[in-house]
Amino acid sequence: MEPVRREQLIKATIESVAELGLQGTTINSISKKAGLSSGIISHYFGGKQGLIEATVRYLLSSLKYSLMAQVTESTSPQQRLMFIIEANFALVQQRKDTTRTWLSFWAQSMHDPELHRLQNVNSKRLYSNLASSFRKLMSADNARLAAQLSAAMIDGLWLRAVLSQSDKDQFKYSEQLAKQYVRSLISHYGA
Repeated sequence: MEPVRREQLIKATIESVAELGLQGTTINSISKKAGLSSGIISHYFGGKQGLIEATVRYLLSSLKYSLMAQVTESTSPQQRLMFIIEANFALVQQRKDTTRTWLSFWAQSMHDPELHRLQNVNSKRLYSNLASSFRKLMSADNARLAAQLSAAMIDGLWLRAVLSQSDKDQFKYSEQLAKQYVRSLISHYGA
């Protein structure tokens, strides 16, 4: 039952943060949404902070698994770059509860060392995935630059789509813009 209860609590945390914000989310609001006693949060996560951190790790893992589900040994570097973009604009990344939760976590990461560490993990993972594919297409220096530029473009386009409260068509358009930008980097810096 533990994995089921943990997932219930994580999903309830996402709902609560989306509705009340990170500051307004309490152990009681989470336990009420999960339909579980508040003591179970302390039992499984050690308290609200532990549950918040587990929720961020859950969101990071869903992003990672979204990419891994598409990549195979025969995936070309260009295809892998497109899959990285698609994972960042996947439907789960567009849901209102998920987007509001991401925004709350990002804002709080400036004040919370553990959330800041998890945000750095996320940024470094995106950069590393991009750089790995770009290195197969261009020099190491150009690959580093292309990865930095692409990561900023992906994050910026996602953020703009979220903040404009756009519909799924805007997310699809943003995904296409990011893909077009990556193709232009390959064309410009590629061997």
